[in-house]
Amino acid sequence: MKMCVKSLEWLVEHMGGLARLCVLALVLLVATNVILRYLFSIGPVSLQELEWHLVSPIALLGLSYSMKHRADVRIDFLYERFSLRMQAVVDMLSSLLTVAIGGVITWLAMFYVIQSYNLNEGSPDPGGLTFRYLLKAFLPLGFGLLLLQGLADCFRAFIQFRDPDNALPVAAQLTAEGAA
Repeated sequence: MKMCVKSLEWLVEHMGGLARLCVLALVLLVATNVILRYLFSIGPVSLQELEWHLVSPIALLGLSYSMKHRADVRIDFLYERFSLRMQAVVDMLSSLLTVAIGGVITWLAMFYVIQSYNLNEGSPDPGGLTFRYLLKAFLPLGFGLLLLQGLADCFRAFIQFRDPDNALPVAAQLTAEGAA
């Protein structure tokens, strides 16, 4: 089960790396657009649309990545007082809810992407980007990754419940231990 957790989180970590690259691309693209607009009076619609297209993978791939690294919002004032087994139960329940939400949204988003593909949906603006279904494909991909991270967290919580002294550390704990 530990190998399963590591495999799932390996995928989430690498997709988070893709989200980080999209952040870099967005910063470079915005800087380029500003230079083109103010120095050369050029403002291509496709480059402006690409800016907001890059926000989608940043948000949707970053969702599971932030959950893996425990950068999500948590209320720990009660949780930290629980025993390790009780913490595992809370983690298991919350991760099962994450799996359910991720699964439902992934399932529903697939039809949205398929509809966009069948319509060959593109930008309504002249000079805009085509293949909008590629952008919309980040919805099921992002929530599918959230589902996988939820499964990894559920397995981790099960391992902790079964053997609290031999639990797998989460990425946030590994980072904190490395800094100390």
